[in-house]
Amino acid sequence: MSANQVRTRYAPSPTGFMHVGNLRTALYEYLIAKSQGGQFILRIEDTDQERLVEGAVEIIYNTLKQVGLTHDEGPDVGGEYGPYVQSERRDMYRPYAEQLVKEGKAYYCFCTKERLDQMHQQAAQEGGFSGGYDRHCRDLPQEEIERLLAAGTPYVIRQKMPLTGSTTFEDAVYGAITVENSELEDQVLLKTDGYPTYNFANVIDDHAMHITHVVRGCEYLSSAPKYNLLYEAFGWEVPTYVHLPLIMGKNEDGSVSKLSKRHGATSFEDLVTDGYLPEAVTNYIALLGWCPKDNQERFTLEELAQAFSIDGISKSPAVFDYDKLTWFNAEYIRSMAPQEFTRIAMPYYQQVMGNTPLDWDALAGILQPRVTKLTQIPEMIGFFQQLPEYETDLFVNKKSKTNLDNSLVMLQHVIPALEALASWEHESIHGCLIGLAQQLEVKNGTVMWPTRIAAAGMAVTPGGAVEILQILGREESLRRLRIGLQKLEP
Repeated sequence: MSANQVRTRYAPSPTGFMHVGNLRTALYEYLIAKSQGGQFILRIEDTDQERLVEGAVEIIYNTLKQVGLTHDEGPDVGGEYGPYVQSERRDMYRPYAEQLVKEGKAYYCFCTKERLDQMHQQAAQEGGFSGGYDRHCRDLPQEEIERLLAAGTPYVIRQKMPLTGSTTFEDAVYGAITVENSELEDQVLLKTDGYPTYNFANVIDDHAMHITHVVRGCEYLSSAPKYNLLYEAFGWEVPTYVHLPLIMGKNEDGSVSKLSKRHGATSFEDLVTDGYLPEAVTNYIALLGWCPKDNQERFTLEELAQAFSIDGISKSPAVFDYDKLTWFNAEYIRSMAPQEFTRIAMPYYQQVMGNTPLDWDALAGILQPRVTKLTQIPEMIGFFQQLPEYETDLFVNKKSKTNLDNSLVMLQHVIPALEALASWEHESIHGCLIGLAQQLEVKNGTVMWPTRIAAAGMAVTPGGAVEILQILGREESLRRLRIGLQKLEP
């Protein structure tokens, strides 16, 4: 590894589905690394054992795979700086915490949960700060510390924060951020169960893995001074901080608030279930808080890696616009090869048709230009599986100049003309119906409208009469046209 190689890490906690905010963080970390010829590392942060969700690690792997974020090092591929699961690194953290105790930069805290609860209650009653720690154990006499340790009294290790002055850190997006040290609590580094806290493990692992850029949501800006003071306590180089703007959702009244389930699907898995393509989601999320130097909107992952730069990240919150995502999705669907569209649409076809074969190329031809989300497909093709019940007033259409009388006449001519066809192909069906309109001296629509209504039983369909007849096949088409004729006969 070269001394100045960019190394980023995605370090999720396996606590459930992957929220779009987490996915954006992973994406930006990947792009920061790849745009500078660096490496992208996956690390699983499972130190908070109580919040772990079974199967969540698999969700992380599957999501990264689906969106194409291939990690260079991680639990499944190994690497020079493993293990890449925090619980498997458990024994690595204590020596660092003990080192700070020896150097007078941290201390053993023997306060019980009961004492801490009582302290918080009392502070709240007195109107004081109820969330901090009163540093009760910070200056215990050495003899007292040794007595408590010898007695096996449970303890945590806390960092000694400076009591005066301020801490400033530089963020690549937000610039210089200063926090008064008096606002910082003596944070716990090692818990009574021997596990490190999230903040402590983060710093140790990032240093051990030579992470150069730490990317996370701006809600963690206030935690950055704690990280900085740890780096300084160890005398380590501080990484580049990149804090990302919040992702907001639109409320019904026009206001915005932090994106949540009331706005719509918020996890990658839910968006895919809603019919969005992984590459459309990735492309859209890349633009939530980052602006390319030109006005390009559609990017492949490779193009994003070439175009991405940290100075394009905005400080302003980004609004998750489901309409815009749907537009992206439709663009991606339309640009697919028909065979690829058929492949991704097949599970939705099977929901309606089972294993009944259809003319897949013809189906792609009518659906691909119209579908904006894959979940629309079952509803759009339901009439192919079964002719819906419909009223004869569907045959009446002003624009096509059809009424109940001439629709009856049209079907009386259409059925024998189609029965006489030698082949059931798009061109032959189209030629037959157009030829019939010329022969009867009526508009094309006057023939097509009643034919489509009888074939589909619906006013609005993907595709016109010719495509629907082609997909239904000769036998089923003629059966449905005869039903339509019966409905119209006096």
